[in-house]
Amino acid sequence: MAEAALPASAAPAGHGERASVADWIAVAAGSLGALMAVLDISITNSALPQIQGEIGATGTEGTWISTGYLMSEIVMIPLAAWLTRVFGLRNFLLGAAILFIAFSTVCGISDTLFLMIAGRIGQGFTGGAMIPTAQTIIRSRLPPAQMPVGMTVFGLIVLLGPLFGPVLGGWLTENISWRWCFFINLPVCIGLIALLIAGLPHDKPHWEALFKADWLGVIGLAAGLSSLTVVLEEGQRERWFESSMIVWLSVLTAIGMVLIAVSQFTAQKPVMRLSLLRHPRYASVIFIVFVVGAMLYGVIYLIPQFLGTIAGYNAEQAGWVMLISGIPAFLMMPLLPQLLGKFDYRVLVIAGLICLVVSCMLDTHLTAQSVGDDFFWSQLVRGAGQILAMMPLNQASMAAVSREESGDAAGIYNMARNLGGSVGLAIIGTVIDRRNTFHTAMIRESLTANSVQGQDSVAAIAAGWFARTGDMAYSQMRALKQIALQIAQQASVMTYSEVFWMLGVTLVCCIPLALLLKTPRAPTPLGEAH
Repeated sequence: MAEAALPASAAPAGHGERASVADWIAVAAGSLGALMAVLDISITNSALPQIQGEIGATGTEGTWISTGYLMSEIVMIPLAAWLTRVFGLRNFLLGAAILFIAFSTVCGISDTLFLMIAGRIGQGFTGGAMIPTAQTIIRSRLPPAQMPVGMTVFGLIVLLGPLFGPVLGGWLTENISWRWCFFINLPVCIGLIALLIAGLPHDKPHWEALFKADWLGVIGLAAGLSSLTVVLEEGQRERWFESSMIVWLSVLTAIGMVLIAVSQFTAQKPVMRLSLLRHPRYASVIFIVFVVGAMLYGVIYLIPQFLGTIAGYNAEQAGWVMLISGIPAFLMMPLLPQLLGKFDYRVLVIAGLICLVVSCMLDTHLTAQSVGDDFFWSQLVRGAGQILAMMPLNQASMAAVSREESGDAAGIYNMARNLGGSVGLAIIGTVIDRRNTFHTAMIRESLTANSVQGQDSVAAIAAGWFARTGDMAYSQMRALKQIALQIAQQASVMTYSEVFWMLGVTLVCCIPLALLLKTPRAPTPLGEAH
């Protein structure tokens, strides 16, 4: 297959031993754009109750504020390489940054659910453009010796952005207004635009690439991935295939995937080059990233849920617990480029996966009395595992392909991570719902009305209420309600422990795949990486 040449703005500037100032400005611009995009995935999580209240949305309707962003972002990520070839890298990113400002403003001034969801969908499209292009800039502008530095910066942004989002969103909501979760993007985007103008040279659009595009693949990608994301995000709430909406979206997903498959054989340059997955080393990276993405997004969901429902934490307090996993990232930041340059990638990734497994197993011993401090060590180990696993995978995904293929490879890599997160959350939601029901039923069966322990517990609680109210009938009702709440709490704790165990076992299965990775000493075209 003939390869498309890199646009002028993406072409390496000399590729000596050291990158130029303009190269580093371009890398800073790409990294800032990626930070903004990943931060906006989770920044609204803490503010959702306030947003829903002011725009008049129910809890179920409010979930579309997050789903709309994810749906459009996951569609844009694999399209970014093609759109970069059409418009040119600088033009594409400048347009994305300007539109991101516009859509953020729409979200910030929204007073209806429709306007908010429309703004979030627009944010997802424009934000999704900035994630893979950041990797493309790093891959094309930095010489091999400095590639680990650039990939380290990008990897830290992708890992820490979702952790900072809830804390920042919670602080803005409590101290200023939820609208500043969106208005804060304005000054950041202005700085991004300045960096893009300074760091990337002007390049001409290639309109012929638009007219000769793989439109079958584009339509399949838009329909298939957007529908799949909604199915995964909303399936559990809608009771899966009991909902006609989920059924029809699943059909649309299948049609979209068929169109993507057909385009791989009919298009001269498919919009999403799945042929890259024929190479075992690149495919192993994608599969590991998919599973690790499921684990990371799952943990970002599980721990705040546990702290909120069991320990009574608010979103901001839970966010600070999540930030513990960022401590190893900051401590290891100066060492990461040296680690990537000196150690075999297989050793680093396997060490990272083992740390992630250990962190999950540490969280399988939760109790109803567990609080944020009980997650301290597991979060530290998890943070170290994220860094050791994801940093080499970031670089391995780029080093496994030629520079001309880096845009397509970055799109598939980031899509796999986000899609893994959506799949992981869908599976976790289903497991939590069903195992919670199972454990509740089992505890109730063991704690019958004839149980001496059950009778003693009800009598003790009722006596306490009777001493305060003097009404025995009311006290008995309160005692039974309290017992029911304790049963539900214990069932939830058991379920959360099982989910952490499930994530740990899944990560163990990825360890053999890490043996397929290869530590590149120089950029290697995919065709030579056998």
